[in-house]
Amino acid sequence: MAGDVINIGDSDFQTQVLDAQQPVLVDFWATWCAPCRAIAPAVEALSDQFKGQVKFAKLDIDTNQDTPQKYGVRSIPTLLLFKGGKVVDQIVGAVPRARIEEVVRKNL
Repeated sequence: MAGDVINIGDSDFQTQVLDAQQPVLVDFWATWCAPCRAIAPAVEALSDQFKGQVKFAKLDIDTNQDTPQKYGVRSIPTLLLFKGGKVVDQIVGAVPRARIEEVVRKNL
């Protein structure tokens, strides 16, 4: 995987996202989801652009169902931005890279 996007799951969500010192953008996705694959290059590019400022993570909803359920993820792709252990912003659906970047910048 390009960029600095890490794969996380239900088991390490607490330590990787909720306990993180910096903001974390979590991409809720699945391998069969074409729109998820469509935004993946933008997410990976942004992980390089914001290296050291924001952590980027992907969570496969097929193999990890507790976390998406807890946060009410009903459709994918859903991007949730966490800061201080709380959701501060969200994007649902395939959106242009500029929209994702706007949400990240707004919450730095």
